[in-house]
Order: sequence, then structure tokens, then C-alpha cells
Amino acid sequence: MAGMSVPSSPGNAGDSRGDTAASEAPSRDVGPCVVQVNVSAGGVPKQPVPAAFVTRLGLRGDEHQDRTVHGGPFRAVCLYSMEAIERVRSEGHPIAPGSVGENLTLRGLELSSLHAGDRLAIGDGPVLEITTPADPCDTIRGSFLGGRIGRISIRTHPLDTRLYARVLVEGTVRPGDPIAVLPPLPESDLPTHLLLDRFDANERAGMLLSWRSAVAGGVDVRVFDDGELAMAATPSVPDDNFNLALGLRRIPHVLPDVLSFFAVHGVSGWVMAAEPPWPGAVATHTGSVLVARPDEVRDVPPVRGLSIRRVEPHEALAWEHTVVEGFGFEGAVADAWNAAAPALARDPRMHLFLAEVDGEPAGAGGLFVHHGVGGLGPGCVLPAFRGRGVHAALIAERARTAGALGCDLVTASARLDGPSERNMVRRGLRRIWTRCLYRWDPADPEAGGEGAIA
Repeated sequence: MAGMSVPSSPGNAGDSRGDTAASEAPSRDVGPCVVQVNVSAGGVPKQPVPAAFVTRLGLRGDEHQDRTVHGGPFRAVCLYSMEAIERVRSEGHPIAPGSVGENLTLRGLELSSLHAGDRLAIGDGPVLEITTPADPCDTIRGSFLGGRIGRISIRTHPLDTRLYARVLVEGTVRPGDPIAVLPPLPESDLPTHLLLDRFDANERAGMLLSWRSAVAGGVDVRVFDDGELAMAATPSVPDDNFNLALGLRRIPHVLPDVLSFFAVHGVSGWVMAAEPPWPGAVATHTGSVLVARPDEVRDVPPVRGLSIRRVEPHEALAWEHTVVEGFGFEGAVADAWNAAAPALARDPRMHLFLAEVDGEPAGAGGLFVHHGVGGLGPGCVLPAFRGRGVHAALIAERARTAGALGCDLVTASARLDGPSERNMVRRGLRRIWTRCLYRWDPADPEAGGEGAIA
């Protein structure tokens, strides 16, 4: 996020309350304050209201048209400043308070001076925590000449971007409320969630590639890809990898859509979540998320007879056969992964590694590179070669390659406290999160079907 310095707390800027409109905002010398509170039933412009109660999921009475890219606990409140509006408007753009979808229009506070984790205490009501910039989307194109929404993108105009915030303390907000800027909480878990954002983006893109590669290989995978929500339903392959929904950590409010997707396609589906996503949900297993910088991943002593080499696309099936055997896949699951292998290997983001001991296949690993993140997966060792350091060597080799390819972060997922996670921790990756895989069966209420969530 753009940011220069965290301003000191401005203190109490007054006790004014009421229906102050943006055009009648308090003068600049009274300190940072709210000049307009905005909500809508979906879409823009958001309309001013005299007050709104701010909950953990946003302002009551406010909705979003595109729920897969807006809303959720980390984008509960959208902030924008009158200073930015006035700069953009001076160039002839028809922008106005609320027209670009912000919930709170502020004055006296340059948002570009804030960093992720900074807090805003608003009057005697809510306390917000800055999370991420708000990327512009086509919904707000009417506020810009020629629909040039990039005019408020942080990538090109960091001074004039909007910001998202999550809600630490709920409460009522009104025009005229003063704003105090507070430093980050030392115990905030926001830095962890920002790392998880990068992990999630890599995992999501990697799974979409796997599903689409299976489709290219003739497997009937029904893929849904919209915003931060990615889902697959594969009636012929009763496996969690092919009947899975990703994205609920940031957009838990779309859970009904996820369960409907599985029901429509007649499959038992799985979702990843840190807590039970519906009453009575039972986890099939618990996993961990691990991260490290590439240079933090320790090398391994030489393993006798071991060599690790990159696999070319024409060797994809041999590589996949090793993966299938290493993970113990059988039947339709094995067939689906074998069908996906050729297209998977041709994608330039996917790098395949084969470990051989004395020329014999001993293990395999993948490295998926996406937006500066190297995702370590899949990775396995054949039973006859376990316990020799092959898996550790595959971890180190892929991390080294990720660094050479310009990644500043390597990520992985593994069974909690399993041998794979223990190997990764010994190599220098650290666990930052735990999550569970929950199975939803539309035909079985006791397994989380419709009867369990009614």
C-alpha cells in the first residue's frame, strides 16, 4: 500500500453531529472528520444517509452487486477523501462523494499517508483497521471521462486511491464525526492475512489451471471462476481436489452460493475454512499454510545417488505417474490427474521436477509461480525412497528455483503436523495458519446437507 508516514493521533476534533452534506463539510482546520456516510442497495452511486451502524461486515443497509469481489470482513468499509475527489474532479471527471462506491467520505486526511494496520477511531463509534487499497472496477466507470477508472488506481495514482478497512469495534457513524488516527495494534493478525492473500491467490490460480487442464484432457469438470471465488464440480471424480471451493476466507458471505453450486451439479463438495462454515460441519482433515522467503529455505546435504531435474512437457505423463503413485491415487482420481498432465506441463507458470535415485524415479514436485509467489505443490516421494531426504531436497530445489525466477515468497500447504509439514519446517518454512477441509453432501443432512443448514 502506498504510504509515507503514520500521522500522530489528531485527538478530539469536536463533537459535532448531524446531517452535514459533503458540500457543507466542516472547514479544514477542525481536523479529520467524516463528511458523508453512503449506502446503496447495490451499485453506485451510494447515497448519503444521516447515520449508519457499522458492523463487522459493513454498514447496515449497504449491499454489493458483485459479491465475489466486494464485501466480507476485510473489505467491510470503503474509504475515500474529499481531497482526492477534488483533485480528480479538477481534471473534468464527473466524480462526486459516493459515486465511486465509498461508504465514508472523509476530509482532512490524506489516505495515502496510511499503512495497512493503521486504525481510525471515528467519534465515539467504530474503530476501523486499514487493510488494502480498493482496486477500481467497471462499476464506477461513469465517474470518469472515457470510463478511465485507472485514474484512482494505486498503481498509477497512489495519492488518489480508495482504501478498504475492517471493523475492530462496531458502532454508529455520522457526518461530522471526528477521526483519530491510531498506530497498528502490536497483536493484530492483519500481517498474517496479507500473507494469506498472496497464498490464496497462488493456490486459486494453480487449482484453476489444474481443473482447466483436466478439461483439456477430456474430464468433465464444471469450473466456476469469478472474483475471488473459484469452484469445481466433477461428478465422475469423487475427490476433494476436483469438487472444491476456494475463497471463503475473504468472502464468507458467498457460502450459500457455494453450497448451491455443489447441489446443482449433484456432487459432494469441500470448502476450506478456519472455522466450521455451517452448523454441524465436520472437518475431514486439518491442514497448515506455510511461507518463507526463498533465501530462508535451507539447503540439504547431498543425498547419495539423488539427482533432481526439471521435466520437459513431453515427459509430463511420466512425471504425473510418479505423483499419482506417490499420493496413492487410484481409479477415476488417478485418471483425472493423468488426463490433466499434458496441459498442466505446457503452462509457463508450472515447473515440474523429478527426483531420481540412481536413475530410478523416486519422487516428484511442482512449483507454480504466480505474481511473485512460488507455490510448492504437489510434492511426493515414492514409498521405497522415503526417509532418505528426497522430500527435503525437492523442497530446497523448488525454493531455489522460485528465487531465481524472481519470487519473493514461497508458500505451501500440508497436513497439520504430518511428515510433509515437518520437513518444510526443518527447511525453514513457518506455519502461519491452520484451516480445515469441510465436506458438504447435499443429500445427507448429517454430513452438512440442506437439512443441516436450514
